[in-house]
Amino acid sequence: MSDPDLEPVGPRPSVRITYCTQCRWLLRASWLAGELLTTFSTDLGDVVLRPGTGGVFTVEIDGELVWDRKADGGFPELAPLKRLVRDRAAPGRSLGHTDRHRPAGEGGGA
Repeated sequence: MSDPDLEPVGPRPSVRITYCTQCRWLLRASWLAGELLTTFSTDLGDVVLRPGTGGVFTVEIDGELVWDRKADGGFPELAPLKRLVRDRAAPGRSLGHTDRHRPAGEGGGA
């Protein structure tokens, strides 16, 4: 039996990870997708892997670009990406140790 207080209300966000097939980044994209699905199992509507070319590696949530490898200087680290997804998919939700161990300069508590 499920707890109605834990059920998502309204449409659940969609995450799309676009990765470069020429660069063989499918494994990286699928690992990130699996991590997001494990963490946000009931908060996300879907996680879509979209093949691309030309060195692309982007993450979008409901069509909003939240990470671009070229613009952001590399691939996303898992903890900051989880926080970006959480802030849009499940605001206020604790990510446990991910929230407690923020690198210097990434904001957070005192």
